[in-house]
This record gives sequence, C-alpha cells and structure tokens, in this order.
Amino acid sequence: MLKITFIGAGSTVFAKNVLGDVLLTPSLSECEIALYDIDAVRLRESQILIDRINRKYNAGRARISAYCGVENRKKAIEGATFIAIAIQVGGYTPCTVIDFEIPKKFGLRQTIGDTLGIGGIFRGLRTLPVFEEIIRDVGECAKDALFINYVNPMAILTGYLQRHAHVRTVGLCHSVQTCSRELLEQLGMHDKIEGRVDLVAGINHMSWLLEIRDRDGNDLYPEIKRRAAIKNRDEKHNNMIRFEYLDKLGYYCTESSEHNAEYNPFFIKRAYPELIERFNIPLDEYPCRCVEQIEKWVNLSKELLNNGDVQHEMSEEYAPKLMDAIVTNTPFTMGANVLNQGLIENLPAQACVEVPCLVDGKGILPCRVGALPIQLAAMNSSNIMPQLLTIEAFLTKKREAVYHAAMMDPHTAAELSIDDIVKLCDALIEAHGDWLPKLV
Repeated sequence: MLKITFIGAGSTVFAKNVLGDVLLTPSLSECEIALYDIDAVRLRESQILIDRINRKYNAGRARISAYCGVENRKKAIEGATFIAIAIQVGGYTPCTVIDFEIPKKFGLRQTIGDTLGIGGIFRGLRTLPVFEEIIRDVGECAKDALFINYVNPMAILTGYLQRHAHVRTVGLCHSVQTCSRELLEQLGMHDKIEGRVDLVAGINHMSWLLEIRDRDGNDLYPEIKRRAAIKNRDEKHNNMIRFEYLDKLGYYCTESSEHNAEYNPFFIKRAYPELIERFNIPLDEYPCRCVEQIEKWVNLSKELLNNGDVQHEMSEEYAPKLMDAIVTNTPFTMGANVLNQGLIENLPAQACVEVPCLVDGKGILPCRVGALPIQLAAMNSSNIMPQLLTIEAFLTKKREAVYHAAMMDPHTAAELSIDDIVKLCDALIEAHGDWLPKLV
C-alpha cells in the first residue's frame, strides 16, 4: 500500500488541503496516511478531520494513523513513498517573538521574517538541526522516499538538504501557481485568465513572471504595466511593492508585497519613514498574523470538529498533483525548488532556485531557463548569498558565519552598522539559547 507521511500534521488547515486533495485523487485514494506531530492535541484534531474527509469523500478506503512525539517519528516515516513536512520550530512563542522584538531594539523592523532578513536567518538556523534529525530517520526508514518540503525559509532548508543530505528532496510553495491569475484578477483582466501561458523562474518568494501571454499568444505585459502604474498612482492597496518592482525592474514577482518589502534595501528605512505609508507596508505583520491565527483556530477547530459534515474541494497545492504524476506516470508541469546546477546560468550553481519542472514516473526533471534579465539576477543574488552563508553557519557552527549572513542581508545591512549587526546577532543567539545549534 502506498504510504504518505505528513510531518507537522498539527497544522490542521494545511494538512486538510494537502491530504484532502490526496483522498480525492483516484491514484492516491487507497493509501496509508501517517500523521506525525509533537503536539498531541493538534495531532488528534487533524486525525479526526482527515478521517472524516476519508469517510465522506473516499468511502474510508485510506488508512489513517497518527504518531506523536520524537520517539514515534521513525514509525511514522517507515516505508513511506512520499513525506511532506510543514513545521514551525520554536513556534510563535518564544522564537518568532524573539526574532521580531530584539531587532526592534536595534532599530531594525520586519514584516514577515520567515524567508530572509535577520528573522529568516535565525529561523533557518533553529530549523536545520530538526531537519537533520528527521532526514537521518528518513535515511534509515524510507531511503527511497521523496521528501517534499513546505517549510520556510524554503531556499535555506531545501538548499541544505539538496547539497548535504542523501535523500531525494523538492521544495514546494504556494506562490507560483497563483501568481499570474491573481495579478490579472487584481487588474481587472479576468477575460485573459483562461488559457493564459506564463513562465516563472528565480528563487523562492522572489521568482519572476518572465512571460505572460493570452491564449492567442499575445504579450499581456504592456497592458499589465499600464494598469499597474495607474493603480499604484491612484489608490492605496496591498500589492504596491510588487507593482513598484514591475515599474522599476520590468517584471512582476511571485510572492506578496509584505514579504518583498524586507528582501531588499529599498522600502523599510528609518531615514525615510514616509515609505511605510506610501507603499502600505504592514510592519510586524507575521506576529500579528500568528496571534490572529491562534485565536481563530479555537473557533475554527470547534466548527470543523464538532460539525460532522466536513467539506473539501480540490485545492491548488502541488504536492498531491506531483504524487499523482509519479504514481501514474502522467506528465505534469509545476514550479518547484531545486538545486540550480546551471538551470539559471547567471545564478550560483549551489543556489536553490525555483524553476519549471516536469514530473512523471521517472521523478522530477527541472527545466533549464537560461539567463535571467541581469537586474533580476542581481536581486536574486542579493538574497542567495545570505542563504548560502546561513547554511555555512550551520555546517561550520561558527558564530562568525552567522555574522556574515546578517552582514550580507540587504535589509539588515542597509539599516545597521557592522558593529551593530554583530551585537544584534549575539543578542539573538543568547535569547534563542538551546533552540540554536551550539556556535563557537
């Protein structure tokens, strides 16, 4: 029986999207689903929910099991064909709070802090040791499994696994498949959505919509740029950073404006506080979002678990489609995070890049993109170097490598002196304590 393991199954809503799609996919529906988490309460809630979807939509054909605690992780992993992971090491408290509050004392503000910036660097450093332990179990119990990473910072974690772990790994995000559709919707170009063709490549959370054409092959970018410029001029909205990219760099970016506000030195600047208002930048967005999600889950869990009639429709998540393509040997194209090795020729070979990939029974075949427009390669490179340095810090366990990663981060370096960057890193290392690897 096909076995699919979901690590971090306590992320109930996300687990519902991925595993609900699995249960609605004929080639996957008669599988064993192994749910794993370290939180027994959230794990039980997810098990109840997935079991109800299985019974309602799949006639109970799948076998649902749950495993809690590190001591049971190998049992969850053993014999798996696919392993998906969605975890947050350190949680909202204490670690996310630390990632935001200590930098504030140095005058460094963030929006999301899960991908790059000082928050992304330290999130990567505390997550990599856990990934290392999990991958060790995968090597022992399911060495042929495909490891599907959904955890941020995507490029740091997936890049580490692809270069330094003996396991098949791919990184999946939610941004690529919805990028062009949401752009056209926001600009009122709904008639161009059906049949559109696009090309997206770059790095996770900073991939670029390189081409977008309608069903007849007409280039949609001229009209997109015209409408986006008018929208940014005439109204305040939540996508102003990406429309500014479109205007100044010539291309649209996959990830949201609140994310991209902190991936560069341009927008969050103490010397220009008016930029926060001008570009509608939501400082401290991620901590606020965490608090809201925690509060909402109390009511949502009651709604989902106390009401026996659970609803599910196919989502846009790539993981079940990837699994189906491999199991049925039916070609499927998706955007995924893979080791570069010349796929994007003007980015480092050891970088983790996001490119179109063909999936079939042979596995995942990344597609060569060639060279990005030089300004886009420059933007990506400014993010890749801190990512590689964060991996280096984990491998060497050297404190100075952490300093280097922070020094090369575009936003951190734009706001702080080298001396303050070192002091900030020291303060974060002390505050995170045992959440981080031991550094020398």
